[in-house]
Amino acid sequence: MYHRIGKATSDVWDITVSPANFEAQLKYLKKTGRVIALPELVAGIHEKYIKPNSIALTFDDGYLNNFLTAKPLLEHYQIPATFFISSVNLGQEKEFWWDELEHLFLFAEQLPPRLSLKIESTLLEYDLKEEAQVTAEIKQKHQTWKAFEQEPPTSRTKIFLEIWQHLQPLPHTVQQEQLKIIRDWAGVKPSNREEYQCMSVPQLQELASSKLCSIGVHTVHHPALAAHPKAYQLGELQENRQFLEEVIGTKINLLAYPYGSYNEDTFYAAADLHFYAGFTTQAKPVVLDDHPYRLGRFQVKNSNREDFAAQLLKWETNATENKNTGT
Repeated sequence: MYHRIGKATSDVWDITVSPANFEAQLKYLKKTGRVIALPELVAGIHEKYIKPNSIALTFDDGYLNNFLTAKPLLEHYQIPATFFISSVNLGQEKEFWWDELEHLFLFAEQLPPRLSLKIESTLLEYDLKEEAQVTAEIKQKHQTWKAFEQEPPTSRTKIFLEIWQHLQPLPHTVQQEQLKIIRDWAGVKPSNREEYQCMSVPQLQELASSKLCSIGVHTVHHPALAAHPKAYQLGELQENRQFLEEVIGTKINLLAYPYGSYNEDTFYAAADLHFYAGFTTQAKPVVLDDHPYRLGRFQVKNSNREDFAAQLLKWETNATENKNTGT
């Protein structure tokens, strides 16, 4: 599972792979000769046979660098991939809320020392004190911090993470309202860095026209599905699918859950819409007795060839504990 292929000032969620490392990973994968298209892997699940140690590549969200950087390299090495597209920012010079929030709190040169923010019924109050102005030392800590693996090293990172946790389960409109309040407090304009923007509709169409690239559903607004009722989930999946199918002119029957968030209602919504398979972010191999709406994926990190090969070996060891598995 990939997200961004490019350079990042910071990467707190560990989802950015440099172009050089991505190419090195593709070279290694090409050498193994085991990469198959995701639709083929899913078909194997339904047919009860997967060629052992098969590998399928996926990309989430629809970042512009998927088109500009990943697509040419995939075509050069003739490696297939599926792109799960969230449609809210397609063709717009906007960032996803989590990218903008990260940039604002971790790298704004100067912020007001105090912040009072009411999110739903929760009042959050903070005092940045000496961190109201960012220093080179603080920036360095922010550039290397990994939120899933390390405790927040500064007040700014702690505030960012707490606000992120409060915003993540909310509807898109509420997230945007809160982000505007935070921007106004900080005295900054909406961030629109190119490396964090999504591809345009014509670029998506060109991506989908490649014989190596397939498209999947990833909702309209990238909500944490399990935090919402079934009707909301159903609308997000249905609207996203309808839009994508109209754009690319092809039926779509695969989906990936934003943040890996799902519940029983998600499965019912997927079944109502006759999806063929649904993918989580759970780090586990695909096995034949998996529920087709609860398939695992491994997050690929920004690793060089040697580290990537070692990580792949660990995943393969995990996978080969069961016959007929894929990763």
